[in-house]
Amino acid sequence: MNLLDLISPECIRAPLEATDKRGVIDELVDVLVAAGKVEDGDSLKNAVWTREQTRTTGIGHGLAIPHGKCPGLSGLAMAIGKPVEPLDFQAIDDRPVRLIVLLVSPPDRTSDHIQALARVSRLMTSESFRESVYEAESADEIYDLIKAQEQGA
Repeated sequence: MNLLDLISPECIRAPLEATDKRGVIDELVDVLVAAGKVEDGDSLKNAVWTREQTRTTGIGHGLAIPHGKCPGLSGLAMAIGKPVEPLDFQAIDDRPVRLIVLLVSPPDRTSDHIQALARVSRLMTSESFRESVYEAESADEIYDLIKAQEQGA
């Protein structure tokens, strides 16, 4: 699973305008709608928020990976957001998040969905990469960091 197949610079928002968990999820879904990757933004917002209510997707080390499945999506889609200030996502380590990676997919793509979640998690286990992304100031800079990692640079 190569994240470059799922992400493009127009699907990265840095900085985010939203300052709370629900607002961030809504803003990132809106980014996917604007990029033409999602048609029914409202249904997707509800699906991701419903999933978030079952258990936080704030996985620690400043990262949250909200995700959801929704009918009507043609394939996996990803959006990344960097808040102006770290925000509370009820993360498992009780620390605020510095990067939010939204991953969405159709209900019948469970295997691909899990592979994409695993790839994001593996990528972010590198402390040097993680810190580089947290220090990035633009969508293009974040995209270039991901591109370098995915191309093995």
